[in-house]
Amino acid sequence: MVICEKPDAARRVAEALSGGGAQSSTADGVTVFRFTSRGEDFVVCSAQGHLYAISDPFEERAVYPVFDAEWYPSNLVEEKNGNAARRISVIRKLAGSAARFVNACDFDAEGETIGFNVLRYACGGKETEALRAKFSTLTRDDVVVAFRQAKPQAAGLARVGRTRHLIDFVWGINLSRALSQSVLSSGHRYRTISMGRVQGPTLAFLVERETEIHEFVPLPFWKVSGTFERNGTQFTAGYSKERVRFRTTAERVRDDCRGKEGVVTSVVRSAIQVPPPPPFNTGDLQKEAYRIFGFSPSRTLQIAERLYLNALVSYPRTGSQHLPPSINYSAILQGLEGLGRYSKAVRNLLGGTLNSAQGAKVDLAHPAIHPTGEVPRRHLNPPEAAVFDLITRRFLAAFGPPARRELVTMRLSVGEHEFVLSGGITLYRGWIDSYGRYASTRDVSVPNVTEGYRFRVVRVDVEEKFERGPPRYNQSSLLEKMERENIGTKATRADVISTLVERGYVEGSSMRVTDLGFAVIETMGKYAPAIVTTKLTREIEEKLEDAEGEARGDAELVRETVRSIAQQLVGLSANEDIVGREIDAALATTVAASYVLGPCPVCKSGQLRMIRSRVTKKRFVGCSNYPSGCRASAPLPQKGTIRTTPKVCPRCSWPVVYVMGGRTPWMLCVNPTCPAKCERKKA
Repeated sequence: MVICEKPDAARRVAEALSGGGAQSSTADGVTVFRFTSRGEDFVVCSAQGHLYAISDPFEERAVYPVFDAEWYPSNLVEEKNGNAARRISVIRKLAGSAARFVNACDFDAEGETIGFNVLRYACGGKETEALRAKFSTLTRDDVVVAFRQAKPQAAGLARVGRTRHLIDFVWGINLSRALSQSVLSSGHRYRTISMGRVQGPTLAFLVERETEIHEFVPLPFWKVSGTFERNGTQFTAGYSKERVRFRTTAERVRDDCRGKEGVVTSVVRSAIQVPPPPPFNTGDLQKEAYRIFGFSPSRTLQIAERLYLNALVSYPRTGSQHLPPSINYSAILQGLEGLGRYSKAVRNLLGGTLNSAQGAKVDLAHPAIHPTGEVPRRHLNPPEAAVFDLITRRFLAAFGPPARRELVTMRLSVGEHEFVLSGGITLYRGWIDSYGRYASTRDVSVPNVTEGYRFRVVRVDVEEKFERGPPRYNQSSLLEKMERENIGTKATRADVISTLVERGYVEGSSMRVTDLGFAVIETMGKYAPAIVTTKLTREIEEKLEDAEGEARGDAELVRETVRSIAQQLVGLSANEDIVGREIDAALATTVAASYVLGPCPVCKSGQLRMIRSRVTKKRFVGCSNYPSGCRASAPLPQKGTIRTTPKVCPRCSWPVVYVMGGRTPWMLCVNPTCPAKCERKKA
């Protein structure tokens, strides 16, 4: 009996082992495959994801703390897994007549956990005697070799996977129930306010960045650039000081250069080699697909998994940037040559020695993501075709020769003022030809001149600019931040980001933190601060990684987690009413503390805040003392980013804000009846 993780994988395994002779049948709506090979009868079935899930024995959502948890059939835990009961029943019946068992689920912590649980609970405790088939692609050759080499698997990876599920459950269920119950006790209807082990620090990253953005005051500067010409050749060079602080200084440069000539004082040329990029691991693929196609990390992974189940690419959940020779480069390239659009690049590679670029990251379970060389058996939809093409071209580029570029920097003097023009051209494309439009190199030509060459100054432009504050995270840059901080895993980071969006903690492609997201983090920071820092989460992750190769149990790690959660729950439960009111305020008025604009000049004791109406979705200014009777309010522009400043209007004492919209930011006194505005209207 062979246990696979997904139905498509079960079909592929059965076809590979039977040579295409497997017979499918349906038992209680569950498809299984049967065939005979080398005198043995095989039955191949699939778990279709997690058939067992961690849960607590309490049906009441208000009960916490919860430290007693067990594995249950997932249909008893989540309604959406209603067919799990039928699938478990079918597997249990088939297991009754099986003499040997093979775990052929995906070879990672999740797949190991799925297979282990099915073998333990549905197959009558066969997890220790079952063989383990490990493969990185679902091609016939890889599957056949994996089954020939199958042997009993140490329980370390499954044990760690089960422990991670238990820790994440205890962490998430207690904090989420504490927060949700506090909102309910404050008089608001029940709403799930979730907080997970990785979710908390990740949301804290976003809140920290959002606070930096709103505290940033953009200072003006002036950009000076000169346009030069000789014999019909014209170009624009930047002033040697990229940012000129004062308008008068910038205008003096313009006036000094008017009607003069620029003399080339130096031309520096340097040739560099640009090495090919390493093949993709999970994070690299997600970031590149976001840059090129705008796909979210979770969507990219879903598409890559479909390609894997169709035997077109290798297993996409990997941390490796290495391609070992054992994957047979030549055979893959020969398969890709048959796809037509890659034939030229393949022929160029097959004519030489095949050496792949290698990155620094290694994953012992799976190689870097690569195409298998198989021809698609079905039409790929546009997103699938795009991701497949990206993976394939990155694979081809990894074998390509280095590109060569020439970088040129030319300096010109106009009297005492210096201008600089930098550029570069590609001398030899190398791997860039294989990567095609996905390569980010750009050629900028510089006039081919020598020192002493003179150009006429056509004009000098002076343009006012404003300093740019820190950018918001997008899903790609947030994923990169999580990787650097070592929180979450390659398999879970994308899901964590999606959860933050689904819970309403962030919104938009630039991931703006909502008032609810602010309120949750500020509340946790006051009453359960360890939950939103990376330290505790990272320590647990490192201990889980260390435990994979150890034979001991993980009871001590679970006990440590329980103690940590219990300590943090004390602060939340002791301040339940305050916590509830603070989160309820965010739900009701969508006001965030970081949107405080300044003191209220009307009541003198409140704070003017930027508020977004829950009904109209429009933003306006209101006073925090509104419940006490202060009616100070003002409209705000509905487009552009509002940034606070420490300034107040000298005429009316209302706050002054920057409005970041269009090409140039502008300052605004938020008081609609400001005397200065009224005077301008009369004029």
